[in-house]
Amino acid sequence: MKNSGIFPPETLKLLKVVYSLSQERNVRLFLVGGALRDILARRLKDNPDIDFCLRTQAIAFAKAVAKKMSAGFVILDREHGCARVVKKATQKTYTLDFTDFKGHTLEEDLRNRDFTVNSLALEVKELFGKKAFLASLIDPHGGRKDLERHIIRMIAPKGFDEDPLRILRAFSLASLFDFAIEKKTLVAAAHRRNRLKSVAGERIRDEVFRIFSAQKSFECIQQLAKHRILEIVFPEIKAMQKRPRRPYRGLDVFGHSLLTLKHLEGVIAHIIRNQEAEKYLKEEFSLGRQRASLVKLVGLLHDVGKPQTFRVEKGKVSFHGHERVGAGMIEEIGSRLKLSNAEVRSMKQMTFSHLRPGYLATNPVLTRRAKFRFFRDTAAEAVSVLLISLADQRATHGYLTVEKTRMRHERMVRRLIGEYFASLHRKKQHPLVNGNILMRRFGLKPSPLIGTILKELRELQAIGKIKTTQGALEAAAKIITP
Repeated sequence: MKNSGIFPPETLKLLKVVYSLSQERNVRLFLVGGALRDILARRLKDNPDIDFCLRTQAIAFAKAVAKKMSAGFVILDREHGCARVVKKATQKTYTLDFTDFKGHTLEEDLRNRDFTVNSLALEVKELFGKKAFLASLIDPHGGRKDLERHIIRMIAPKGFDEDPLRILRAFSLASLFDFAIEKKTLVAAAHRRNRLKSVAGERIRDEVFRIFSAQKSFECIQQLAKHRILEIVFPEIKAMQKRPRRPYRGLDVFGHSLLTLKHLEGVIAHIIRNQEAEKYLKEEFSLGRQRASLVKLVGLLHDVGKPQTFRVEKGKVSFHGHERVGAGMIEEIGSRLKLSNAEVRSMKQMTFSHLRPGYLATNPVLTRRAKFRFFRDTAAEAVSVLLISLADQRATHGYLTVEKTRMRHERMVRRLIGEYFASLHRKKQHPLVNGNILMRRFGLKPSPLIGTILKELRELQAIGKIKTTQGALEAAAKIITP
């Protein structure tokens, strides 16, 4: 196969623009790292990230590429000569990064990279030449062989010192590709884990979400915890590891949380067979960060508030209010990771509400009013909350877990998820009255009371207690004058 055949036509068209510009400017340009790795691993992305390197003037060259493509341009690192071009195509968004050599030559650059699977290079002109892809590939550190062996291996131990984020990146790559981390690399990463404290929150965030974007992130998180790297990213888990609870059969709160994540991945794998559920979980909050990843992160941290609310009263352990405390801690974690406001709000709601389905399942009858209030309060996070609750329940073992209650909980969760997606296709109910009507009819002035009345009327309308304007006004009169 010719090298031009390794990329889809649309991608190749963009690469040709880059190549033409390199020819015009007499620049030797190289494809490096991830794009080549993904081709060899047969894991091409929907929205490709393509990295280039050149000896010098990468920022100026990237700016020229952006101009020629009518694309977005941003300088990532002026000191080290790194810039990004973002081009939106028909159904894809391409991220093209251009970087100066890390050293004087390409060989030095590849030697200064993180892992062997990322130390691959291909001169761009070879894409349009006659040589075969593998014959053109530059692979001085055995990256292709490690890809075949499914191994993540560091090029040199100093790599973790030069950029401590590589400690997490070893795990995120292993998680995404379902690879193993080579033993020496794993030992070196664990030994240098404290260096992660100096890394910016947004860089930590990106690697964490790469881990959670994998279908099987549980084993990776478990390894991070085993080697005490996870506690550097989430210091909150140290306290979770000190609080046992009898229903967990000897597991501490964090052990239960890990088990919840494991069950959650199973639940997600099952539910995404439903097209609507798949669309829901793939919703993007920020570029590349999907709802499913947020749900898994909350699954891991849903009980983060328990250590602060731990009490022993009359010989019984309690964690009253841990969901409220946990929601506040989640906000702090989200801020530390530089998550968007929408992501933080979503995660807080999941954490705060994760006990609600369990309470609903204990009721002999699930009333229309109870369902309305649950969906009203959880809004867009309803299904996320239900999935976390289901995984949480499956991860809880011991004398407090009764088989009959467990089955009722599972049936209720499945029913409510079905009702949520069914509601998306129903015509939205219009309010029977508004604030102006209430003020004219009852001689009221603008006040919080108007909002309280309207909220109660929406609930009565939703559960079928009122169906007309007259019925709404009669109900309002009873609210005003009980």
